[in-house]
Amino acid sequence: MPKPIVTLYSFVNRWECDENDHLNVQFYFSRFEEADRQFRLTTGLSETLVGARRVRHVRYHKELRTGDLIHVTSYVAFDGPHMLTVVHQMHNATTDVLAATAIDGYEPNSSSVKSLRTRFKDFHRPIPDEATPRGLPASPTQFRSTMEALIQSGGDICFRGTVLPRHLGADQKADDGFALSCFTDGVAHIWQRTPMTHAYLTNNQFGRVAAEMKLTWFSPLKVGDAVTVVSGVTNMAEKVFTLRHHLFETRTQRLAAICDVVALMIDLKERRAVPLPTDALKETERLVAD
Repeated sequence: MPKPIVTLYSFVNRWECDENDHLNVQFYFSRFEEADRQFRLTTGLSETLVGARRVRHVRYHKELRTGDLIHVTSYVAFDGPHMLTVVHQMHNATTDVLAATAIDGYEPNSSSVKSLRTRFKDFHRPIPDEATPRGLPASPTQFRSTMEALIQSGGDICFRGTVLPRHLGADQKADDGFALSCFTDGVAHIWQRTPMTHAYLTNNQFGRVAAEMKLTWFSPLKVGDAVTVVSGVTNMAEKVFTLRHHLFETRTQRLAAICDVVALMIDLKERRAVPLPTDALKETERLVAD
């Protein structure tokens, strides 16, 4: 079986860590983005061959803290949830512990699958259980609403911003890191609508974290575009709840991206998930947006 290729060597900087003292999710996405660029360069994978990426699905397994060394390995999986799946595995390079996984979903022409198997045979491995979607469906998120309808159904505006030159990828479009920075800056305002407010979390020494995220792009953003994020709770369970963030280009209210999130609370001393309080479950269920 071919070995996965190392597509990224990196390091966790202190300024990349959030209030929970671990690497913020936007920097996981930015590192997967760079690993993907290197994988494409090495293998010749391109949109001409497989079409545009339809979805990126990330699972977080272990925290990365300030000073941790990172490496990412990447390969193609033909047994994944998409017609062609690219798998990225992020490890703590010192301990070799798996920190996060990302799968990129493509839907090339069905008639080309046989030739793609041949073309990428030296970069093919089975998809591991750790990378398989768990709390969110693998398929790209569908969208049949408007900004106004989302707000009327329980969503809230939680972020406004502008695409700047530093937010662009090599293709001159806003990249995954920018989208995730909008969502992570805004999500605290959604938590604040629930009983798990900033004061509640601080008093109990709890933190807000994501266990799984799925990013679906619908249209590109360019320099100077103003953006608005509308978000809401979509489901509740004992220890987790799901959120959906919608990133709009503000002037035309054109949808740019959607990010689905499996969220939970952790005990910041024990670094483990804790159940959502019963009263919070009851009250937050009334906030679930359609």
